[in-house]
Amino acid sequence: MKLFKNLLDSVKPHFEEGGKLHKYWPVYDGFETFLFVPGHATKKGAHIRDGIDLKRTMIMVVLALVPCLLFGMYNVGYQHYMATGQEGELMEMFLYGALKVLPLVIVSYTVGLGVEFGFCIAKGHGINEGFLVSGMLIPLIMPVEVPLWMVGLATAFAVVFGKEVFGGTGMNILNPALTARAFLFFAYPTQMSGNMVWVPTEGMPTVDGFTGATALGVAAESGGAGIPSLMESFIGIIPGSIGETSVIAILLGAALLLYTGIASWRVMLSMLIGGYLMAFTFNLLALNEYMKIDALHQLMMGGFMFGLVFMATDPVSAAQTNVGKWIYGFFCGVLGILIRVVNPAYPEGIMMAILFMNVMAPMIDHYVVQGNINRRLKRVKVKA
Repeated sequence: MKLFKNLLDSVKPHFEEGGKLHKYWPVYDGFETFLFVPGHATKKGAHIRDGIDLKRTMIMVVLALVPCLLFGMYNVGYQHYMATGQEGELMEMFLYGALKVLPLVIVSYTVGLGVEFGFCIAKGHGINEGFLVSGMLIPLIMPVEVPLWMVGLATAFAVVFGKEVFGGTGMNILNPALTARAFLFFAYPTQMSGNMVWVPTEGMPTVDGFTGATALGVAAESGGAGIPSLMESFIGIIPGSIGETSVIAILLGAALLLYTGIASWRVMLSMLIGGYLMAFTFNLLALNEYMKIDALHQLMMGGFMFGLVFMATDPVSAAQTNVGKWIYGFFCGVLGILIRVVNPAYPEGIMMAILFMNVMAPMIDHYVVQGNINRRLKRVKVKA
């Protein structure tokens, strides 16, 4: 690392005030503070000093996503080999999946950071770190067969209209990664749904009985009879978005986020309760085959667990008050299952549920705070 430090120190004068590259200081500052702890400190006023800052927080979330990324690479290869009837070793499947997934990650980071750097240079402020997480989330919630140009277009849309127009990192109302997915889902629905986008077959003939449908797609078309087992859904060896299939990998990330205190356990637990109660209610009614699916099995399918751990807990777009987090998370779970079950044309409702609750979060916090103020005012005795 000393080599990188010396290299950065040698070019630093060009980016400082008076240097010929001063306009591009945000780019230099972004790379320097990403690699090394800033060598400056606050000099006046009262400040909270901590060993972790926003960059370190974002890196921790990215590390929590690594199990989903690695398993997603393996599962992409596994699904390809199973669909085409080939036999392959674990490493062969992983390498095949890596070659399909890594280009999506590279495009997401290249386009997203490029747009962020452009805004920083134009507006003359330091680089924001929020895209470190969004850049990883966006490819993980995509089908593996989505074209690269669509990932780039959706990423640019999410950064510009999902974040920068509201003031940048920390000011956005909607989760940027979900904004990217919603944009693609409504702009290019045939590339984001159906049976042909989840398993890469490279035009090769497939084995008898292969459909390529996700568990939710199967449930929407034929009910619970043809869906993968609870254990298959828990492990994640099923078709689906790259990072959303394995509950085990997601729980590993959840453990890290909870241990470090980055994600809210209130949001996670309340969303789990809300989703389970909604699925359990549908299961009791059992008006169609989809409703007959066991409540726990409902939560293991699709993007429910991934949304619960990595999307609903977004500290910017979620509710901020403790009571608000319970309400916010509960309705994320309720609406997610409700949309999924009652609308067969849209079998995955978690994205829409979380985006809707993102919009509702400020209002929830407003009424929670106002209710607290009103209760305190009632205890105040005014003397004439």
